[in-house]
Amino acid sequence: MSDHSHARPDLNRVFAIGVTLNVIYVVAQVGFGIVGHSLALIADAGHNLGDVLGLVLAWGAGYLATRPATARRTYGWRRTSIMAALLNAVFLLVAVGGITWEALRRLHRADPVDPDIVIWVAAAGVILNGVTAWLFMSGRKADLNIRGAFMHMAADAAVSAGVVVAGLAIRFTGWLWLDPVTSILINVIIVLGTWSLLRESFNLATDAVPENIDLQQVRLYLSQLPEVAAVHDLHIWAMSTTENALTAHLVIPDGSERDTFLQEVCDHLHQTFGIEHSTIQIERNAATCSLA
Repeated sequence: MSDHSHARPDLNRVFAIGVTLNVIYVVAQVGFGIVGHSLALIADAGHNLGDVLGLVLAWGAGYLATRPATARRTYGWRRTSIMAALLNAVFLLVAVGGITWEALRRLHRADPVDPDIVIWVAAAGVILNGVTAWLFMSGRKADLNIRGAFMHMAADAAVSAGVVVAGLAIRFTGWLWLDPVTSILINVIIVLGTWSLLRESFNLATDAVPENIDLQQVRLYLSQLPEVAAVHDLHIWAMSTTENALTAHLVIPDGSERDTFLQEVCDHLHQTFGIEHSTIQIERNAATCSLA
């Protein structure tokens, strides 16, 4: 028996605003970064471009996740949200590699930097990224994609603040090496913030048990149900970044099962473990149907 209830807030407007603001800012960062010879600004622009791509992927995946199931895709397109989170993390890490390479090169050949441009453009980033993060704040607890967007935008605001500090330091000290060093520090922050997203999305894409679910606790609960002699073929995986599924075989020797029993089990799994789709098979003995 399965529990199939869905609820997803309409985030189209939030995504549209976030993507538009960040595209405008990325273009401004690249332009002013070139004019001001600031690799820190260009590095931050690369990061923000990755976030724009991540927002677009999450936006598209969120839309696809609402599409109905078909005879060909019996679960619909829910899994695209996991793919979007994984691609987002990969693209960010690739961008970090290219920017770090350029920063290391510039450490040996410091180019002149216009600190005023760096300061004002980065200050605008603090405001813009802060506003965008605020837009995603309400949905960050229920969806890996939304949480990733919120974390990236909040981190961007902090990183932009760091670029402001670097610009001020260059202005008063004249130390041009602070620009590439700042870009390297930005990349370190990006890697630290992205690694958990990469790990979690990869695990979900490979059908690992979601991190917020304790498999042993679920097994213990099922094994202690009245009349249940054994539990086998227990599988838990993520259907999307917001929905989890479970299948299990319960051995009940006398073969008695009731619809109310199955409904109570599904309700408990949903309320206690956050599993939305539970399919329970009742068997008289473990040899009836066993899957590896």
